[in-house]
Amino acid sequence: MKLAIIGTGYVGLVSGVCFAELGFDVTCIDNNPDKIAQLQARKCPIYEPGLTELMAQNTARLSYTRDLATAVKAADIVMIAVGTPPDPSEEGKADLRYVYAAAEELAAHLDGFTVVITKSTVPPGTNREVARRIAAVNAEAEFAVASNPEFLREGSAIGDFMQPDRIICGTEDARAKALLEQLYAPLTTKGYPLLITGLETAEVIKYAANTFLATKIAFINEMADIAEKVGADIELVAKGMGMDARIGERFLRPGPGFGGSCFPKDAQALARLASASGVYPEITNTVVKYNLARRESMGARVVEACDGSVVGKTIAILGLTFKANTDDMRESAALHIIPFLLNGGAAIRAYDPEGMANAKPLLPDAVTYCENASTAMQGADCVCIVTEWDEFRSLDWVTIKPTLKHLLIVDLRNLFKPEDMANFGYRYHSIGRKAV
Repeated sequence: MKLAIIGTGYVGLVSGVCFAELGFDVTCIDNNPDKIAQLQARKCPIYEPGLTELMAQNTARLSYTRDLATAVKAADIVMIAVGTPPDPSEEGKADLRYVYAAAEELAAHLDGFTVVITKSTVPPGTNREVARRIAAVNAEAEFAVASNPEFLREGSAIGDFMQPDRIICGTEDARAKALLEQLYAPLTTKGYPLLITGLETAEVIKYAANTFLATKIAFINEMADIAEKVGADIELVAKGMGMDARIGERFLRPGPGFGGSCFPKDAQALARLASASGVYPEITNTVVKYNLARRESMGARVVEACDGSVVGKTIAILGLTFKANTDDMRESAALHIIPFLLNGGAAIRAYDPEGMANAKPLLPDAVTYCENASTAMQGADCVCIVTEWDEFRSLDWVTIKPTLKHLLIVDLRNLFKPEDMANFGYRYHSIGRKAV
C-alpha cells in the first residue's frame, strides 16, 4: 500500500515517518521548497524526541517531494495533514482554506479508487465538503473520504502513534473501511483498538477529547488556587483525585495554563460550533476564558513574589515553550509573562533548550537569550520556571546559590519540594502550595 501525505508539519511528518516504520511506502508532500530540501537532506525541520532517528531508519520507505501530482497518482491513500489555524476573521472559527486547497489540488490527479483522509483537526461537515470539492473538480474520480483525527502529544508523539489509546476513523464507504483496517492492521493486531464511526462523529471526537483534557487542566489550576488559600497541598490533592479510576491522574498537573497548537484552538472552535448549532457551551466557554486569564495572571505572581515590584530587577526565565520536549511556542505562557514583566520595569534573561529560535520573533527585542540555565540565572533577582524541562529538575541549587543576587524562585511547574528548597536557603513560591 502506498501513502501520500500532504503537509509536512508536525502531524504530517510524524504520521508519515511512523507509517513508514509500520512498513508502508510513504511520500510526504509540501509546497515549501526549503522544507523539502531539508527533508531530502535527511534533516528534521521540527524538534520531536526520536523523530530524526526514526527518519534515518526508514529512508528506503520515505520520500519527500513538491510534486503532488505524481505522488497522488501513485497512492492508494492520500492524507491531508495541513494546518487549520484560527481564522483571523472570526473568533473560534477554524481556517479551512488549506484543507480545501489541498482537496481541490489533489482531485485532478486521483487514479483508480483512492481513500482521501483528513488528518487535520476540522469541524463537523468538513469531510463532506472535501468530498464535494473533489467531485466538483474531477467528476470521474473514484474515491471515498474519511476522517482520521490524530491524538499526538508534542514531546511524546512517536509513542502516541505506535502505542495509541485508540484509533478513530470516520467513513461511510465499505471499501474505505477495508483499506483503513488494512492500514492500521500493524497496530490493531497488537491489541490497539480501532473505532469506525460516521464522518461527523469522528470529527466531533477530536474536539471533544481535546476540550475535555483542557477542562481537566483548568479545573486542577482552579483547585490549586483554592489549595493555596486554605493551606492544602495541590500535589497531594491531585494525587488523591487521580487514584479514583473514574478521574485518572493524567492532566492533573497544576501550572500556568494550557497552551500549544491544539487545546486553545480546539476549545474555541468547539464553543463556536456549539453556538452556531443553537447550543450555549457554558462549560467550554468558561474553560477558554479561565485559561486565558490564568496565563495572563502568571506575571503578576512573579511581581507579588518580588515584594510587589520588578522595577530594575533581573528575572531569569527558564523555559519558553508551552511544554517540555518541543520547540513549539504557540500559546505559551511565556508569551504573556515576559511582556508583563518587561512592562513592569524588569530585565529579562531567558533560556530554553529548544525553543529560543522560535521565541525570538514572538517576544520583545529587550529579552536577553542565554546559552544555558546557569548563564540566564547569573545575578538574577528572581528565577521563574515556566516550562517543565527535565534539565531544570536536575539543576544544582547549591552551586547556583552564590551566582544569584537574591535567592528567590517562582516555580510555575512545581518541579521541586518546598521543604527541599527551604533547606537550601531559598524563598520558594510554587503553584497550589504554601510559599516558603
